Amino acid sequence: MVWRSDGVSWRDGAPRLRWAGAGGRASALRYGRELGFRVVGGERRCSGARGHACPTAAAVPARGTGGRCGECARLDRAHSVAADTFADDPRPYRVYLAWFGPGLVKVGITGEERGSARLLEQGAVAFAWLGRGPLMAARRTEEVLRHALAVPDRIPYARKRAVRFALPPAGERARELAELHARAAGVPAWAETLQALPCEVHDHAEAFALGALQDSPAAQVVTEIVPDGVVAGRLVAAAGPDLHLLDAEARPLVLDTRLLTGWELAAAPAGHPVTVPTATAAAPGDEDAGAQALLF
Repeated sequence: MVWRSDGVSWRDGAPRLRWAGAGGRASALRYGRELGFRVVGGERRCSGARGHACPTAAAVPARGTGGRCGECARLDRAHSVAADTFADDPRPYRVYLAWFGPGLVKVGITGEERGSARLLEQGAVAFAWLGRGPLMAARRTEEVLRHALAVPDRIPYARKRAVRFALPPAGERARELAELHARAAGVPAWAETLQALPCEVHDHAEAFALGALQDSPAAQVVTEIVPDGVVAGRLVAAAGPDLHLLDAEARPLVLDTRLLTGWELAAAPAGHPVTVPTATAAAPGDEDAGAQALLF
């Protein structure tokens, strides 16, 4: 049986593989189980936008993490929160601080109805809510706090991945977030348009199974999916779109599942060797090592 991948989503704190054109069908991912994918299609095709198939089934580059043609990417972006195209959106939004590693904290916003899904999708190891309110007030607060706290609203994905293998204890993560939360609370004006929320740190290390990664040897990162290529291994952890596997020789391997989007896949047997291009994961401080890192 052949399926076309639509990437990973998180539901109820657990990762799932979505399948395009399957009526929303998804496969639960279980830590400790073997996974194996074999590419059976000759080309990677656009995954469409907003739940709709690409009208031209356009071919897209194998190395890109977007998995969409230019037109579908523009359509998807136009309907995203970041585009600010729905200023009169009546739904409440939340502003958050997301922690990915020591000194790697960003500020962002998400729809309140989504809960922590956006944080799981980004691979945030820990996070804390700052405030809630209308979309444009949340967006203005995000910008004010980004400058006041000197934190970004985006972090390259290679940097998130690089620090994931040697994290400080949960208490240190919580302290760093609590300190930033206190500083944010002291920034004037933003609480006049949003309801400020008390500091409560939520930690995803258990949901991601990050304990399995600590002090492990340098991982190989899949850099490209190719026709007839195979990715296989035992799933030991996941964070955001990343699946952390042990290959047939028990070597750590990271698969950014955004690379799978748009390919036709069939099952590969357990223990099959990995036959797609890989590179050594960038070390902390060396995340811009060209082809050795995939950026978000």
